[in-house]
Amino acid sequence: MRLRIKFKKYGSVRYTGHLDVMRFFQKAIRRARIDVVYSNGFSPHQVMAFAAPLGVGLTSNGEYMDIEVHSIGSCQDVLERLNAVSVPGVEVVSVKVLPDSAGNAMASVAAAGYTVRFRENREPVADVRAALSEFLAREQILITKETKKGSREIDIRQGIFQLTAEENPLTLRMLVDASSGGNIKPAQVVEAILTHLGESLKENALIITREDVYTDIGTSEKRVLAPLDDIGYVC
Repeated sequence: MRLRIKFKKYGSVRYTGHLDVMRFFQKAIRRARIDVVYSNGFSPHQVMAFAAPLGVGLTSNGEYMDIEVHSIGSCQDVLERLNAVSVPGVEVVSVKVLPDSAGNAMASVAAAGYTVRFRENREPVADVRAALSEFLAREQILITKETKKGSREIDIRQGIFQLTAEENPLTLRMLVDASSGGNIKPAQVVEAILTHLGESLKENALIITREDVYTDIGTSEKRVLAPLDDIGYVC
């Protein structure tokens, strides 16, 4: 059976890259004595798939990993076993069994929700909240994206699904495209807002938390986003 594991990543672990997080869970699964499935071949490895990798320096309340197991006692038992061998900054919050029809975590990602705050003395001067309606009314929001082949201009407007702002302190909440074909980073949205306001983003100004990762359970005519842990059931 396949399990979908949701976990938090916070504290000093936010400076740990995706490959190290993957290696940590490989070791944690062995220490927790989870009856995980290994691949065949010359160099067997645990069958696992992560959702959209989290950028270094970001914290998260909703990261996901799928693993394949031969058997388990219960979902709660897997959760408790993993947390018992975990480290400060990594906390498993749910474990569910996936139906056979479910895609893996990486292939299922359609969007991600973020909370963005500004560090002290690095907030923008302009009133961001008052400018959001005009910003979102634009037909195009162009940014320059750096790639291996050089820089190119892309339009991110259609990939911003929701965007709101709160004051005191300034906090942005956004739901953006996180699919492989249109992945948008929250810093890109903030930079576009500040460019619209005639300002620039100060160095190391943002505190970013990924709140959850979503899959699209709608149709080609209508997008319906649901958290990845809405898929499956507790055993």
